Amino acid sequence: MSLIAYVNGEFLPIESATVHIEDRGFQFADGVYEVVACYDGRFFELNAHLQRLQRSCESIQLPLPFSLERMESIVRETYTLNNLDDAMVYIQVTRGVAPRIHMPAGALTPTLVVTVRPLPEVDEEKALFGAHAITLADIRWKRCDIKSIALLASVLAKQEAMHRGAHEAFWTNEQRHVLEGSSTNILAVINGTLTTHPQDHQILGGITRDLALRLAREHDIPTEERPWCLDEPGLSECMMSSTTNAVLPVVRIDDMPIADEQPGPVTKQLRELLLHEISAMCSS
Repeated sequence: MSLIAYVNGEFLPIESATVHIEDRGFQFADGVYEVVACYDGRFFELNAHLQRLQRSCESIQLPLPFSLERMESIVRETYTLNNLDDAMVYIQVTRGVAPRIHMPAGALTPTLVVTVRPLPEVDEEKALFGAHAITLADIRWKRCDIKSIALLASVLAKQEAMHRGAHEAFWTNEQRHVLEGSSTNILAVINGTLTTHPQDHQILGGITRDLALRLAREHDIPTEERPWCLDEPGLSECMMSSTTNAVLPVVRIDDMPIADEQPGPVTKQLRELLLHEISAMCSS
């Protein structure tokens, strides 16, 4: 059965779903997006994702095509039409269609696309034994808090990580602070405190990152949002978080093993807490 996509008011077989060649998303990467996980018909933090999509739109002065309530309805209907249990739903909004000039004349009609794919299976080997990562100097633009569709830097980072036999690449700034991954957030345990870079223009405020911090606080794990470096004394664990992977341990970064190169107790606890949260949502 063909997958179904939503494009500007129509539900179409994905192989027939197209946008105009002069859509500004294609010409300028002038748009924003979200990725939402759905487990057996139950969306994980859908409201938080839609609210972040609205913030991204507002940050680039792009009107969201519909109210959040209507957006939720479109997302749910697109998911239902695809007859998948566990799914990954992609939502993209661009400024719309106009001749290729930087500043179009007049108001445009935004383009809205929603697609649904099977949710990628979690790599159990990485969950059990940990992932390897590399660090790269941050070459991205200065508004990483906007979930922009301009992801060339992330593509290059993934290519470099793969070339070097790693699973992820983490961006570092001029002060050597670890910011986030090419498609993940990164957290560390330093002197027993769960530590991650604060939400500012250098990182995207991850939905799973925020949930991990909340669960940590609820279970008496100390947390701190501050700039941090890989060579800090007392660093005993690293982990990465994302919508599709919950929390995964990171046991080696560049040529540096993290502790004994085994997933640590805080990482294991947070992963269990996140998976329990997802399981509870699915059974409610």
